Amino acid sequence: MSSEGEGGFHMADVSLITSGPRRAMLRTDDDVPIEAVYEPSRAAVTDTADTGTADTGTADTGTADTGTADTGTADTGTDAGTDPGAAVTRTAATAVVLAHGFTGSVDRPAVRRAARVFAERGAAVVTFSFRGHGRSGGLSTVGDREVLDLAAAVRWARELGHARVATVGFSMGGSVVLRHAALDRGTRGSADAVAAVSAPARWYYRGTASMRRVHWVVTRPAGRLVGRYGFRTRIDRRGWDPVPLSPVEAVPLIAPTPLLIVHGDRDAYFPLDHPRMLAGAGEAELWLERGMGHAENAADDDLLARLGDWLTRA
Repeated sequence: MSSEGEGGFHMADVSLITSGPRRAMLRTDDDVPIEAVYEPSRAAVTDTADTGTADTGTADTGTADTGTADTGTADTGTDAGTDPGAAVTRTAATAVVLAHGFTGSVDRPAVRRAARVFAERGAAVVTFSFRGHGRSGGLSTVGDREVLDLAAAVRWARELGHARVATVGFSMGGSVVLRHAALDRGTRGSADAVAAVSAPARWYYRGTASMRRVHWVVTRPAGRLVGRYGFRTRIDRRGWDPVPLSPVEAVPLIAPTPLLIVHGDRDAYFPLDHPRMLAGAGEAELWLERGMGHAENAADDDLLARLGDWLTRA
């Protein structure tokens, strides 16, 4: 999904706009409204208290391979109740754009916790709700057209003054950041570093009970009702046509952008052949996390801190 033709953008230093979190409604290239939140760094931009490499503490930390055209906002006011102590004196060098998993949203506790940890590690953070989730418009296509949602969030981060933007995605969001990095490479909407957490390597996987339940929710009318009223996720009933580029097909197209694959050894959705397949498909660093389950809900503060360090320094 090329982000070319996005129109005239102005670049603004966020320190001149707000000292706290800021909500906006973005527009994707296919005109879907996407709710987003910008949170400035909570650490001093010049803070160098921790410049060493973080201890990954993982079962496997080796590398697998050597080694919207309109982003105007509906509401750009600072959130009520913002902590004045969260203000930064100037724009953090890196903005991290966080892509949640299926049935998540910008206001879910696990997403807000991840944003807080990344901000504490020195990054500004953009979170957003994929189409069909939260207050965003449209219908979920379960990872297909969601690349347009991510592209809009990345371009917003750049419009706010960040020359360097890293993306991190969890589960479905992990597949989206991989495809976005491959399809938008070299454009204004591309990412400077990419991390995929608990991501699938291939489509239509039904090898676990958890994924069989997900397929029921997505493909059956009764399942989509459960998705809408039980998980507040509005799912498109139409299947993919054409089938999008798979995550494992996207990985070889990402280099030379730094790429990190993270996966838990207790993931109930995608077993360890998925991260190993992804990391083996290109130039990627692989972290296999002992005792970790699936996606943002399973990522503890230690892992999030290490992810934040990698995203700001890769």
